[in-house]
Amino acid sequence: GSGTGWTLYPPLSTSILSIGIDLIIVGLLFAGIASTLSSVNFITTLTSIKVIGYMIDKLLPIVWSIILTSFLLLVSLPVVTAVFLMVFLDRHYNTMFFESSNSGDPVLYQHLFWFFGHPEVYIMILPGFGIISLLLSTFATREMFGNQTMILAMGSIALLGCLVWGHHMYTSGLEADTRGYFTAVTILIALPTGNKVFNWVTTLQCLDGVKLIGLVFFAVLFVVNFVLGGVTGVILGNAGVDVALHDTVYVVGHFHFVL
Repeated sequence: GSGTGWTLYPPLSTSILSIGIDLIIVGLLFAGIASTLSSVNFITTLTSIKVIGYMIDKLLPIVWSIILTSFLLLVSLPVVTAVFLMVFLDRHYNTMFFESSNSGDPVLYQHLFWFFGHPEVYIMILPGFGIISLLLSTFATREMFGNQTMILAMGSIALLGCLVWGHHMYTSGLEADTRGYFTAVTILIALPTGNKVFNWVTTLQCLDGVKLIGLVFFAVLFVVNFVLGGVTGVILGNAGVDVALHDTVYVVGHFHFVL
């Protein structure tokens, strides 16, 4: 193992002389390259659809979820790639990007890491939104209720998800105005999220004579779990409350409910 935790925070990651950290960095760089190429592939494919009468604004939410996920990857991966390279250079070539004793800034690492780290949450969950929407609309034998608003909600979540990385850093000494901004924008994500939940519930009401009850039960439990995770997320989005709940199982519970 690396001995630094999954975040690779300096100065721990820059001071431990272990090849494990280097292997993790190299592995993440290769994974980032693969994800970038896959994202370009998805976007190119989905924007090249030339079926007559089938415009891109008529695509299902599951297709839009893949497009939005690909854009999030293209926006966030270059940043995290750069920060891992900076750690590698600090370790082996005596640069001082994150060395506070030589005018470096360890908090800079946190900003760059979480600029990727929070969109990564939506990179994981957006395809799930699309799958659940497809499941419910299939078994309801009708189009997803509020199909266009579902797509707009996912787009809003993808955009806001790139603007709230600082709520992972409330205990790192951010000034009050900055914490206030991240609190407001974080809680704002609850609006498009609530829209999606209401669309799912309304579509569920149209189910009639379901044969594959297991799949529908799975979809219902997904919605319930996600609502619980969203509510706990709104609470953690408040900077004052988050400081008190930092390093507690409440945060772990939020992660598990959402993902």
